Amino acid sequence: MRAEASAAAAGEPVLASYFHNTILRHKTLNDALAYHLASVLEHNALTATSLQEVIAEGLSEDGAIGRCMQADICAWFDRDPACDQYITPFLYFKGFHALQSHRIAHWLWRQGRRTLALYFQSRVSEQFAVDIHPASRFGCGIMIDHATGLVVGETCVVEDDVSILHSVTLGGSGSGGGDRHPKIGRGVMIGAGAKILGPVRVGEGVKVAAGSLVLSDVPEHTTVAGVPARQVGGLTAAAPAYTMDQTLDASEADGGSDRNP
Repeated sequence: MRAEASAAAAGEPVLASYFHNTILRHKTLNDALAYHLASVLEHNALTATSLQEVIAEGLSEDGAIGRCMQADICAWFDRDPACDQYITPFLYFKGFHALQSHRIAHWLWRQGRRTLALYFQSRVSEQFAVDIHPASRFGCGIMIDHATGLVVGETCVVEDDVSILHSVTLGGSGSGGGDRHPKIGRGVMIGAGAKILGPVRVGEGVKVAAGSLVLSDVPEHTTVAGVPARQVGGLTAAAPAYTMDQTLDASEADGGSDRNP
């Protein structure tokens, strides 16, 4: 990332100070993230300096945040054809910014600092049009592409290596309390506009087609599509999240199985 930032600064002198302040002057990637997120989330109620201190504290006390952040950067680089540099999601992609802000908010939530965690949630919602409850849990290697309109509920769990597109809802199906939000398995790809509601389990390696409404459990390595969603076609690849293939093959497009997940 340092090499990319140096080359970018040389190629666009107008932004040289930007690349220096956000990446090149920092000793570690964690330091750079704390500075950059704070500058993005700054508000009259909480200055960038105060935010940077909070973010740096979280990164220092919970090493998993930094490790997952690095895996997230690699996920964007590996899966998004529009991302040809490691600095691109770090500097410019609001899905990345929203996810890393959530990781700090989740750390605050677990520390019992729930008022500040909710403040982070509110700022992320205002800045990025992404609303992730601080109590929800995300694994590593997550890519949230475009991100606008993403909503994730309190008891939702998203495992490692998941790809999520814009306008996705991982929400509840009613007003009751308790465990009421989806559990998303490793390697799942959730297409744009999909809604997964209630305490349902979406198994490992599932592809959820764009615009689908999922209201019940989905078996591993299957594709679901439609409103309400139903299983279509054959088995999916090991991890659809890696390939980001949004299409349905011929059997899937024809409707496949009539089972309703």
